[in-house]
This record gives sequence, structure tokens and C-alpha cells, in this order.
Amino acid sequence: MSLLIAGSVATDHLMSFAGRFSDSLVVDQLDKISVSFLVDDLEVRRGGVAANICFGLGNLGLRPVLVGAVGEDFADYRAWLERHQVDCDSVHVSETRHTARFVCTNDTSMAQIASFYPGAMSESREMELKPIVDRVGEPDYVLIGPDDPEGMLRHTDECRQRGYRFVADPSQQLAFGDGDLIRQLVEGADMLFSNEYEASLITQKTGWSAEEVLDRVGTWVITLGAQGVRVEAKGRETIRVAAVPDVVPVEPTGVGDAFRAGFLAALAWGLDHERAAQLGCLLAVHVVEKVGTQEYTLSRAAFLERCTRAYGPEATADIEPHLRTLHP
Repeated sequence: MSLLIAGSVATDHLMSFAGRFSDSLVVDQLDKISVSFLVDDLEVRRGGVAANICFGLGNLGLRPVLVGAVGEDFADYRAWLERHQVDCDSVHVSETRHTARFVCTNDTSMAQIASFYPGAMSESREMELKPIVDRVGEPDYVLIGPDDPEGMLRHTDECRQRGYRFVADPSQQLAFGDGDLIRQLVEGADMLFSNEYEASLITQKTGWSAEEVLDRVGTWVITLGAQGVRVEAKGRETIRVAAVPDVVPVEPTGVGDAFRAGFLAALAWGLDHERAAQLGCLLAVHVVEKVGTQEYTLSRAAFLERCTRAYGPEATADIEPHLRTLHP
């Protein structure tokens, strides 16, 4: 299966605040907000939505194609991704800008305050998908994740024009995007990913009801944090999958990206949506239990054991024949 993963490639600067942001916010004064939080630590890690998803897919044994724009400082990062089975031959390298940077602070309740410097990511609007397809073959899916908005629109339009099945994953861009942008990114997607809060943003900003969103996409996958995931499709019974139990959360950045990697890997293997959601949840816990989005190592034996404990032997029997991790 050919998977093109378009979106951000970034360096993450992750910090932890030993308190709760909500204790320092005055609701009726938010229009005058000016706060500073003393953080305990700083971790600098590899990140970016597209790179994180590709890393997860590579760890499961697939060879995804990374579609994104980076700076000349990408050389070490490229080598890392290529060692984890990611095709980086179509990455655009800017001659003038640095690779994008994500700066995020988490509190003890796993709430986040973050900012994002796009840098070279702004040049993704210069990229066309067809030359990549000519090189790797017709894609089974093109995931269009958060990126330069003009780049996201270009990739989405090209998918519609050329008939490529695409997955809409606007996530972080929903916060600033207006209804017109969001409608263009969602319309005609074979699949839409969001978390529960983002689902509310989609309906609020587009003016569409949840039913009207489903009229425009094939499947809507909504992650629910500790409550698991819900998969909805027009005219089909809703699928609900519980989260993996006995998780010790450390840092949430990149958890959604790992979920998407697991979900897409299961589709690539020909599994159904229930198994896809289960595999997504299983991969996601490996991220939340580490600091950093690409710091986990998958052991085949431990992964399958955890699958059995979480979802039963039938799920393990369906997943095991396809699983190709880098470690036994």
C-alpha cells in the first residue's frame, strides 16, 4: 500500500509546568491575559505531524512517503527517519528558512499551551503531488495533516482533481482557520480525523451539523482521550473502542499522530475500522508514556502481549500476521 503523508516536519521544544494552567486564568479577564509559567525542564525532540505519523508507520513495518518542506538543518533528522523506513526522497528543502519549530508547555493535568513557528513549512505550497505519485505509484491514501494552509488547500484540491483518496486531518489549523478554509479541507475526504474538541470546532466554524459533516466524508474518526475513540460513518453503526488500560501518562504531545499511524497501518493491512482503532490506541500509548514523539521502541512480543490484555486474543490474531516491528 502506498501512503503519502503530507504535513509539518518540526523540532519540538517540550516543557513541563508543575501546576495547573487553570489556576492562573481569570475567566472574565482573558481578553487581557498576560501570564508566565516557571517550567521545570526542557526537552528538545524531533517532531511535526507528518514526520511523527511516518515514524509510527515505519515502526509498524510500512514505508510511508513523507511530503513536507524543511530547512537545510534537516540532514540529521532525515537520516533518523530513513533508518526507520520513511521515504524522504520527496521532501522539499528550503534554501532560506529553518525547519519549523513547535514550543509547548504541559501542566500536571496534561493541558497544553503551545506556539508554532512555520519556517520552511511555508514552502509546502510549492509542492505538487503528481511528481511524487509518478515516482512511487498511485497512492492508496494521501493524508493531509496540519501544514501551511495554502499547501494544505493545494494538496486537497489536487487530490480531488486527480482522484486520489485523501484523509483530512486539519487538527491544529482548526483553531485559527475560518469556516471557508475548514470546509475546503474536509469536503470530499475519504476519512476525517479529529479529537472531540476539534469535532466541535469543525461543526461550529463550518456551520455544518455532525450529520452534514458525515454527508461530506466517508468516515469520521474522533479520538476521545482516556475514553478511547469513536468511528462514525453515514448509514453505519457507530464503532466505539476503549482506550488501552493501565497507562502511565508522561507527556501527551504526538499521541494523536501515533494513533493515526496505527489506524492507517491497519487499513493498509486490510483490517476493519474496529481493529484499526485498536491498533491506533495501542501505538498511541507508546508515545504518551515517553517524553518526545519519536522516542519509543516497539518490541513485537511486548506489543502483542499488550494487545491481548487490552483487546483480547482475537484482536491479536488479526494483527499479528501483519506486524513487522524493528525489534523482536
